[in-house]
Amino acid sequence: MRRVVRQSKFRHVFGQAVKNDQCYDDIRVSRVTWDSSFCAVNPKFVAIIIEASGGGAFLVLPLHKSGRIDKSYPTVCGHTGPVLDIDWCPHNDQVIASGSEDCTVMVWQIPENGLVTAMSEPVVVLEGHSKRVGIITWHPTARNVLLSAGCDNQIIIWNVGTGEAMINLEDMHADVIYNVSWNRNGSLICTSCKDKAVRVIDPRKEKIIAEREKAHDGARPMRAIFLSDGNILTTGFSRMSERQLTLWNADNMEEPLSVNEMDTSNGVLLPFYDPDTNVVYLCGKGDSSIRYFEITDEHPYVHFLSTFVTKEPQRGMGYMPKRGLDVNKCEIARFYKLHERKCEPIVMTVPRKSDLFQDDLYPDTAGADHALEAEEWFEGKNGDPILISLKNGYVPLKSREFKVVKKNLLDSKVTKNTENSSPANKSASPTPSIKSEAKLEEILKEIKSLKDLVSSQEKRIINLEEQISNITI
Repeated sequence: MRRVVRQSKFRHVFGQAVKNDQCYDDIRVSRVTWDSSFCAVNPKFVAIIIEASGGGAFLVLPLHKSGRIDKSYPTVCGHTGPVLDIDWCPHNDQVIASGSEDCTVMVWQIPENGLVTAMSEPVVVLEGHSKRVGIITWHPTARNVLLSAGCDNQIIIWNVGTGEAMINLEDMHADVIYNVSWNRNGSLICTSCKDKAVRVIDPRKEKIIAEREKAHDGARPMRAIFLSDGNILTTGFSRMSERQLTLWNADNMEEPLSVNEMDTSNGVLLPFYDPDTNVVYLCGKGDSSIRYFEITDEHPYVHFLSTFVTKEPQRGMGYMPKRGLDVNKCEIARFYKLHERKCEPIVMTVPRKSDLFQDDLYPDTAGADHALEAEEWFEGKNGDPILISLKNGYVPLKSREFKVVKKNLLDSKVTKNTENSSPANKSASPTPSIKSEAKLEEILKEIKSLKDLVSSQEKRIINLEEQISNITI
C-alpha cells in the first residue's frame, strides 16, 4: 500500500511571533511601490528601509534594540532618492549595500555597536546605472563582489574593493529585471524579467546558457532563485492570475519538473530558501501568511509542509542567515515581518524533546569567511561556501563573529600586511585608504558636534549663573 502521509522532519514546523516587547515599534516603513523585501538582517543588525523626506534612508538597529524606536534615532541617509533595496555583506556583518532611485549604489560600514549619529558618507559610491537601481545582491563566496540591477535593464557586477564596474550585462534583458539570484558557489546567476523569461547567465563569459521564454503566463512580477542542486525555483502567476510555484531543471527548461497552483491573491511571492534543509518559504507582499515547502529529488519534487498565518498583512520580510539562529531552541528559520509601523520577528521551530544538539536539523552551514578574493573570482576561479558547524550554538558563534569582523575591520582600516604581496592584495589596496579616510571623517564630525554641544552648554551655564547673581542681588 502507498503511504498516505510523506514522512518529513519539517512537517510539524511551528511558527510563532515574538512578544510585543521584542518587536521594533514606531518605524515608518517605506511606502515605495517596489517589490523588494525592504528589510535585511544578519546575526548583529536588522536594517529596514523607511520613509524619509528629501531623499532615501534606512534604519540599522542592533538586534537587541527592540521596543519603541525614537523618531530621532540616527539613520543611514546618503541617497538623494528613495532606497529600493538593501543587502548585508555575507562576509562582514558590518557592511551593507543599498540601491536607490538616484541611480547609485552605496556601500556602508556600520560601527560595531550601531549608529550614534546619522550616517551620510558611504565607504564607496558605485555609479554606472542610468535609471533607478532596484536590486542589490552580494556574491555568496567571493569577497567584495557586488551585483546590482537597474531599471535600465542592465546588470553590473562591481569590485567594491576598488570601486570599479568589472562586468556589464547590457543587451540580455528587453525589459525590467524583477530579480537576480546567484547559484551556490556564485559561478552563475538566474534572472526573471518583465518579458516573462527566466534566464541562466554565466556573468564572466557574458553569455546566456539557458532560457525559458514563458516561465509563467501571467503578467504580474515573478521571481527565480537557484537551489543548491542547480535547479531553479520560480514564483509567478498563471494566465488565470493564480499564484504558482514551479521547479525547473536548469539543463533542460522545456518542461517544468513540478507546478504548484496556490491561490488568486495578487501579492508578489518572495521566496526565501534554506540550502541546508531544502526548505523554501514563500512570503507574499500584502499576505498575512508564510507558506513553506520541502524540495526533494524524487517526484513530485515540491512538497507542501504547512502555512503560518497571522492577522496583519506584511509589507516586507527579512530572513536571518542560519548562523544567527538559536540552535538550543531548535529554531530553523527566523523572519522579520514589516507592518506599517513596526517590525515583528517570527520564529520557526521544530519541536523536539531532547536538549541535545539536533544535527539532522543543522547540517554544516555557510559561515562568514569568504572562499575567494574578488580578483580571483573575476579571473575565473570558483569556490564553494566555507561551512561551519552550529554545534556549539549561538553564543560561541557570536564571539567567533566578532573575531571575523575585527579581522575584516583591520583589513579595511589598516593597509594590508605588506608581506602578503600577492597581486590580489595589491589591487585591493585602494580600499583601506578610502575606508580609513571615511572613518576618520566620521570621527572628526562627531568630535566637532560634541564640541559644539559643550560650548553651547557652557554659554547656557554662564547665562544661568548671571540670572542667579541678579536674583541674589
